[in-house]
Parts: sequence; C-alpha cells; structure tokens
Amino acid sequence: MTHFTEEMSKLKDALLAMASHAESAMTRAMRALVERDDALAQQVIDDDTILDQFEIEVDDIAIHLLAKAPLATELRLITIAMKISQNLERVGDEAVAIASRARDLNREPPLKPYVDLPRMATMALEMLRDSITAFIERQPERARAVIPRDQEVDELNRQLYRELSSFMVERPANITSCLSLMAISKRLERIADHATNIAEEVVFLYEARDIRHSVTNAQ
Repeated sequence: MTHFTEEMSKLKDALLAMASHAESAMTRAMRALVERDDALAQQVIDDDTILDQFEIEVDDIAIHLLAKAPLATELRLITIAMKISQNLERVGDEAVAIASRARDLNREPPLKPYVDLPRMATMALEMLRDSITAFIERQPERARAVIPRDQEVDELNRQLYRELSSFMVERPANITSCLSLMAISKRLERIADHATNIAEEVVFLYEARDIRHSVTNAQ
C-alpha cells in the first residue's frame, strides 16, 4: 500500500468517525428532549467541539492529499469528502441547537407526548446513515433513493408548524414552548437537508453527474 493510498484510507476513516459522532449527537439531543434530561442535553452541547476537530482533521488530510496532484477521480473524492465533512459539522450544530431548546422546554410543563418530532428525527437519521453508507460502499443508487425522502420530512415540518400555530392561538400561555418545538422541528428538517446534500455529492462522486437543484434528481 502506497503512502497516498494510506492517507486516502485515513481520510475515509476520519469521515466515518465524524459521521458516527454526528449521528450520536443527534440521537442524544432527541433523547434529552423526550426524556427531559438536562444533563444529556448539556453533554451534547459540550461535545460539539469534537465535531469541529473532526472537520479540521478531514480538511488537513484533504489539503495534504491535494498537494500531491491526484488523478481526476481521486481529486473528486477528496473535494467531496471535504463537503461531506462540512455537512456533518452542520448536523452537529443542529443537534446542539436541539439540545439547547430541550433544556428550555424542560423548564416548562410538557405540552403533550412527543410523537411527530421523534418520527422526524428517525427519518432524518436514516437518511443520514444511508447517505454515508452510499459514500463508503460506492452505491450512488442508494444515495439517489435518499433524495426524495427529504420531501416527507418537509411535509412533517409543515404539518407540525400548522398544529403548533393553532395550539398557540387556543392557549397563549404555551406560546414559548410551541415556538421551541417549532425551532426543533426546523432543525430536524435541516438535518434531512444535510443528508440530502451528502447524497447528491455521492451521486456526483460515483456518476460524475451534478444533480443538485435538478427536478429529475430523484429519478
């Protein structure tokens, strides 16, 4: 194995570890919300620097590899690895925002059992996992299958927004809690967006086709 191949493997390993941590942060943030666990929420917030360090590590390896004038296919992989890293770091930011809102909600009496938000979180997390798996396993068709699922998360976000808006009109005392729930829903919708971004980059990596902003990208 050449030194270049070793570094490429190191890049993929760092990205995979980063993805695992991003998934964990998101999962723990939602547990903090559902279980009303302030300590877990704080842990998610405190651990945000780990993802930041992963992004720096991925960028450092990638820049070092770029300096070696790689072939076109390798160049595409390196640059896309950096883009995936950026999206994973954003997922971590969204998880921190959810954890912060969870702490706020824990100071208020619960409105009702959470159903839609955990469902959205599960959908977004599955999208993220499939996007990363598609990258690692070289499966552009799997990445393509992720993209249309973003619409389902968007619709759940809109549905929850409508329900909470009505609830605020009926019970003004719950406006603060409703606004926090709306914010969490929006963060989950953004995580699904980041998973979609990664899926689109994977398609470009393995098919050399840019399907961003394309109305036919789900076909």
